[in-house]
Amino acid sequence: MIIPAIDLIDGAVVRLFQGDYNQKTQYQKDPVDVVHDYADQGAQWLHIVDLTGAKDTSKRQLTLIRKMVDTQRMKFQAGGGIRSEDDVAQLLDSGVSRVVIGSLAVKQPELVKGWMQKYGAEKIVLALDVNINDAGERMIATHGWQEDSGVALEGLLKDFQEVGVKHVLCTDISRDGTLKGSNVDLYTDVCAQFPQVSWQASGGIGGLDDIRALRPTNVGGVILGRALLEGKFTVEEAIACWQNG
Repeated sequence: MIIPAIDLIDGAVVRLFQGDYNQKTQYQKDPVDVVHDYADQGAQWLHIVDLTGAKDTSKRQLTLIRKMVDTQRMKFQAGGGIRSEDDVAQLLDSGVSRVVIGSLAVKQPELVKGWMQKYGAEKIVLALDVNINDAGERMIATHGWQEDSGVALEGLLKDFQEVGVKHVLCTDISRDGTLKGSNVDLYTDVCAQFPQVSWQASGGIGGLDDIRALRPTNVGGVILGRALLEGKFTVEEAIACWQNG
């Protein structure tokens, strides 16, 4: 499935380069208009990153997110700085179908596993950003990619299997925002290792050939951000490519 992504700061549509707030591109697009545009082109899901809420949870853009959800044009998964059960509950109450949780899954796995048991594994997406070191180890980075957690991707996934983890959004940090193609080998490997997980590939998609390259990997979704905003191709073209090659 093709999943367009939208990053929001203070109500505006933006993109950060490799998670850096100082390398921000702002687009003259209304978020609700983007929902309608992508839905018109056939998108069934939208991935929302609340970058304002990620920096300050008291400023989470719930009103805007609710406005987007209220279009009822598609389903939504949303995250950005999820630190408490209140954050999870607020997003679910706003109507999103899945809450995306990043650093906390690494720092406090037992807490997040408890939420999976309470709300259902279907409601939680683990967003795991990896740095691949010289030894080929996939180490998870946290806090906007500023810290190496010392936790390997495979080890964390094995831990979360006990609560039936269903959705993992995995980003190779070195590819994010570069439009140079995604890490096909990474997704081929993790899909084979953890076939019960629906993996979402994220980072690096710059053209339709990059989408085509992911088809054999068995990923459950492909996250598209910068390439769509910059008109490299349309949502409609991406869906056709994913379905038909």
